[in-house]
Amino acid sequence: MATLASQAARAGFTDAARAVADLDDLTSAMARADGAAPVPTGLVDVLAQAADPDAALACLVRLVAAGGEVPGIVERGGEPLLRLVRVLGASRALGDHLARHPDQLAAMVTGGLRATAEEVLATLRAAVTERGGQSADDALKVAYRGRLLGIAADDLAAADPAAILPDVGVALADAADAALQVALDIAQRDVPGAAGVAMSVIVLGKTGGRELNYISDVDVLYVVEPAAGSPLGEAEVVAVGTRLAARLQQVCGGVTTEGSLWQVDAGLRPEGRNGPLVRTAASHGAYYQRWAKPWELQAMLKARVGAGDRDVARRWQDEIEPLVWSVAEREGFVEAARAMRRRVVEHIPLRDADRQIKLGRGGLRDVEFAVQLLQLVHGRIDDRLRSTSTLGGLEALTTFGYVGREDGADLDRAYRFLRVLEHRLQLQRLTRTHVLPTDDAAWRRLARAVLGPRATPDDLRARWREHQLTVTRLHEKLFYRPLLTAVARLSVADVRLTPEAARARLRALGYSDPDGALRHLGALTAGVSRRAIIQRTLLPVLLGYFADGADPDAGLLGFRRISEALGNTHWYLRMLRDSAGAGERFAAVLASGRLVPDLLTAAPDTALLLGDGDRLRPPAIDSLRVEALAVAERTGDATEAIRAARVLHRREVIRTGIADVTEGLPVMAVGAALSGSATVALEVALRAAARSWLTARGEGTVGLAHALEALPTRILVVGFGSVAGEESSYGSDIDVVAVHEPRPDTDLEVAAGCARDVVALARQALRHPTAEPPIEVDAALRPEGRGGELVRSFDALVVYYQRRSQPWEHQALLRARPLIGPADLADRFVALADPMRYPVGGISDAVVAEIRRIKARVEAERLPRGGDPHRHVKLGRGGLSDIEWTVQLLQLQHAHEVPTLRTPSTRRALMAARDAGLLGGDDAARLESAWRFAARMRDAMTLWRGRPMDAVPVDRRDLDGIARLFGFTPGSASALEDEWLRMARRARTVVERVFFGWQ
Repeated sequence: MATLASQAARAGFTDAARAVADLDDLTSAMARADGAAPVPTGLVDVLAQAADPDAALACLVRLVAAGGEVPGIVERGGEPLLRLVRVLGASRALGDHLARHPDQLAAMVTGGLRATAEEVLATLRAAVTERGGQSADDALKVAYRGRLLGIAADDLAAADPAAILPDVGVALADAADAALQVALDIAQRDVPGAAGVAMSVIVLGKTGGRELNYISDVDVLYVVEPAAGSPLGEAEVVAVGTRLAARLQQVCGGVTTEGSLWQVDAGLRPEGRNGPLVRTAASHGAYYQRWAKPWELQAMLKARVGAGDRDVARRWQDEIEPLVWSVAEREGFVEAARAMRRRVVEHIPLRDADRQIKLGRGGLRDVEFAVQLLQLVHGRIDDRLRSTSTLGGLEALTTFGYVGREDGADLDRAYRFLRVLEHRLQLQRLTRTHVLPTDDAAWRRLARAVLGPRATPDDLRARWREHQLTVTRLHEKLFYRPLLTAVARLSVADVRLTPEAARARLRALGYSDPDGALRHLGALTAGVSRRAIIQRTLLPVLLGYFADGADPDAGLLGFRRISEALGNTHWYLRMLRDSAGAGERFAAVLASGRLVPDLLTAAPDTALLLGDGDRLRPPAIDSLRVEALAVAERTGDATEAIRAARVLHRREVIRTGIADVTEGLPVMAVGAALSGSATVALEVALRAAARSWLTARGEGTVGLAHALEALPTRILVVGFGSVAGEESSYGSDIDVVAVHEPRPDTDLEVAAGCARDVVALARQALRHPTAEPPIEVDAALRPEGRGGELVRSFDALVVYYQRRSQPWEHQALLRARPLIGPADLADRFVALADPMRYPVGGISDAVVAEIRRIKARVEAERLPRGGDPHRHVKLGRGGLSDIEWTVQLLQLQHAHEVPTLRTPSTRRALMAARDAGLLGGDDAARLESAWRFAARMRDAMTLWRGRPMDAVPVDRRDLDGIARLFGFTPGSASALEDEWLRMARRARTVVERVFFGWQ
């Protein structure tokens, strides 16, 4: 016994003692069988070839005890016994089937891969005809399982299962076709009126591709027409056809004592599960012509007739096939298909994500998806690619030059391995699963089933990861790398697309100017320089990233411009190649509008910001100020110092824009970063102008850090509007009021002239056209507006505000904050402004009426001529102006008693009004959502168009690009538009009630 137990343990049994007991039971069962000899001495070695020797032996004991032919097979040994043991060790479900139907042992011995489709159909039909006491449904299921038994035996007996994988898929599909036909036969006998209907069952998916799994839903479409000479009208034909289809699905999917075959899934039919179950060929054609989405036509790539009337199927194919092979011409086809693939990955349950061999990254679906896309793009003009199977399509793509030979071979090997793994996983219990197990025993059984009896779970995990990585790498590469070979000298092992094929692929990816894109690729990859070599490596991935963006053409053009500007700069290509996420961030920015790419093109060295996500965090304003002053200090004159400040501001705009595009920076963070860098640039400009003024008057050389303090007058710059509230957008001006206070014993005219000259020089230098974007300093809010003095004395400001200022100027003070200048002067300005903007007791009804009158006038006069008030995010209904005026009215009325309302920030004041109970929670939420959306919309429009915009564009391409910056999926222009109109409408309702007092 000890020797036998040791032998069992060496053979791979996990429970050697139980194995010895089962072998004793087998010996006893063999002795009871008529004429049976003892158990062969080599049986343990035969059982060692099973994926699960313990399960194989236990089932063998059951089968021998049942009698029949099994004892003889055990006695004789040899190939029949080995085939039986492999089936029993790999599939508990087939072992249970054999125990119930031992008469089907012959199917396992003879195998199932050699029979033709006609022979399979004849076998299943005969089983139903000669069913004895069984129901037709059960007879079909038993006969079908017999076919599975033979196919599995051949599959498990193969020395190289990957080599015969296509044959297995074909055999399983032939069995499914035959089962559908017999089920239709049964339905036609059972459904009244069936003789008047000609029905065709179109099979899709793996069944359509003749690459079926052991257990899988069978995807179908039902097409019906009146039978020859039938008196039935179309409505009656559809009604009878619906009953036929329902009965067919019951035969195949209904659960009886013999289980079920598989579910027949008609969910891919027109209109999905909400659509009619059956249609005529013409009805199918009308739907696919007018309404079908690209993915629906992509699903038809594998369509073929599986059962029923062939003439009806041909009429259906004539309607559908031309549409399938033109779907790639639709705008955004590849983009939409890839987005759908991403959604599939995102919806995988988290617990299964790392174990999914079908839907997960590097899984079967990635291979199938890549092959189908290439077939649809190039099969339109090359019908040699129109294979319905994945391996057949991949072989054609490789043979005819659309996929590199080495890549095609690698992908073929990976796909075959994954399919064999899927088959072995499903065989165990004949369940539809694509998720790898978690327990060690299951991994052990699976490893032996896939790789052989000596394999361990670690061996299988390593092979799986290896093929998974191969698929992931090639999935990214397949669609893009061949484009380079159309324009560059690459290895002969690489594919060479014709120019026409390259243009077709680029157009399908979403490039609107394929010829221009090919020229860019040629320029980027030509030659044998290190830069060209690295770019040939990078571009296959970057082209995919550009295609994910809203403007792939702009992305590729921007990459070319920046690459040429940086030349052989050592860090640039190394960053894109080696820094995690840098290439994806770079492509996203370049393909997502004009503002940041244009700024990057003018200052390509700032691309260094892309190398590390931490570099995208805006610096604190104090550290930015120190840096700006230090850089400007090293320059020779005011012009250069101010240019240095503008360069720094441009860098911060780029930094903010990159973070905004790639990370979705909150709108308040964008506003704070842009307001801070603009303020720093203004301060440096003022200090540089002050130093210039002092130098011109022979005052000697003064450092920038002390230049303002050395002037004969003290200058205070007060920010208004968005810069004061730290809510600037990319296109915002800096609204300021500048005042000065002469130092003791200073001539008043000299002081006034000094202040005026310094502020004027700083303003002019900041807006002067250069390579850096201008910074517009707007002083229109100063006393008496543009007709008043640019800078007036503080005392004159006090007199003006106390004697001549208007209510609207008090309202403007709500968004005022000292930015630059002496702290004591800033405090005095605040003390001057507070009684006017936060008046004790609030404001009178007359002032409220005046504010409302001015707002109505603004709405009537300031909106651009012909502008749609519903589309203007600043001045339109429910826009920024509406919300700001509503908040400001509440501040004027209540800030004297609610300190938290005393802020220049619209959003913070809005939240304070809510917290103080001045606004209901729902009203505040509506206003805050609309404010955020409008502010974000302004930012996105400027990022996209490269210049400030306040009106939602009507051009669908612009709208789609802006929607992408919001995080909407491709083609969501209408969704963005609808979202804005909805938010604005709800906000306007609050404004009319709270601000205007309308009920």
